[in-house]
Amino acid sequence: MTILPPDPDRDALRVTLARLRNERGWTFDELAGRSGLARRTLIDLEHGRAAGTVTTWHALAHAFDVPIEQLLGSLCEGHTPPGSKGA
Repeated sequence: MTILPPDPDRDALRVTLARLRNERGWTFDELAGRSGLARRTLIDLEHGRAAGTVTTWHALAHAFDVPIEQLLGSLCEGHTPPGSKGA
């Protein structure tokens, strides 16, 4: 039997994106300018209509000046890391 990992928490990732943008007081236009991403892409990410690529999230991590693992870490919140007791 194959045991699959839990689904990533995309809602938490969406909330993290919104929180980081709001903490800085940035509009979608400002974040677009800082990240090089289209305004529509950012809106779709924040509203859960798109998942984004590694390249997209990498650009956002640089725009926010945070490590990418801080940005993407919310995908696994509440999950037991592989190799941990109870996994």
